[in-house]
Formats: sequence, structure tokens, C-alpha cells
Amino acid sequence: MSVITETLVEDGQFGTLTVRLDTERGEVVVEGAAVPRIVLSRSAGTEAEEHVPVGTRAADRLMLTVDGEETQVRPAKGRLTRRSYAVDVRHAGHVWRLLPDSVPDSRLLRDGRRLGEFTSQGNGEVSAEWHEDAAPEALDVGLGYALAAGFGTGAQPMWMLVVDAIGDLVP
Repeated sequence: MSVITETLVEDGQFGTLTVRLDTERGEVVVEGAAVPRIVLSRSAGTEAEEHVPVGTRAADRLMLTVDGEETQVRPAKGRLTRRSYAVDVRHAGHVWRLLPDSVPDSRLLRDGRRLGEFTSQGNGEVSAEWHEDAAPEALDVGLGYALAAGFGTGAQPMWMLVVDAIGDLVP
């Protein structure tokens, strides 16, 4: 079943952004007057994984463009640790990383410097809180919203997963 969510977000520094998530096509589009157009999409014909909003974490089945220019996106596999849910982007000599911080949130870093936190439950709705001294640029904003919408944010700590697994084994 196709679920298309289009949300208008008021970013305090970059104005109104549109975040559109199409789970059937496996596509996220982020655009606004003050940010570059970001498109994250799953390869056509690729089977969608239900737990990933864009439908896959396989880098070879994803394409990311910044104003039409193809950009490298590398999501980790998403296993036991929070770090295994990281998503990296390389573009224009910089590296961005979206990395879970807590159960609901992920932090966005550019070249290792923390810019802010994002929250998205994988339904296309995204909120961001920028660090006061971070001074995010337009590309940071577009990429942050696109990655949060496409992969969701947050992850449980490993100890919590272990407790859940043990609980599932006990009758």
C-alpha cells in the first residue's frame, strides 16, 4: 500500500521546507526556497523493507542527489548497536553522519562536528533542533531532513535489545 506523506516544516533558520515521503516508490524529497533540493530514492524494482521508510539500507540500491548532482550515501546495516544505524553522506569535500543518540533522536554531524538533533518516527514527519553555536548551512539542513525522513531516527541501546530478546525466550 502506497503511503505518501507531505509535510511542511518551519525551520527556524531556513524557513519553510517541504518533506515528502513516498514509501511505495521509496523516495524522499526535501525542498525549500533557501535549501538545495535533496532526493533520496530506492532503485526501481527493489523490494521494500518495512522497517526502513525509504525501503532499504543497501547503499547499492539507493541514490541521493543534491540539486540533481549524484552524491554518495552509505547507510550502515542497522543491527544491534546504535552505531550500526549510522548513515554517512560524502559530498563537496565534506562528510555528514546521522547517528542515533537515544531511542527517539539522532544527531547530525558534519566533518565530526555536531550540528543538531533530528526526530522522525519514519512517517515523513521530521523535527530538528539546531545547536546554538552550530551555524548550519543550507545543505546541512536539507540533508538532515532527508536522512531523518528516509531512515527514521533513534535506536534502542544494545542492553535493551538483549533484555527484550531474553524476555522473548522466557515463557
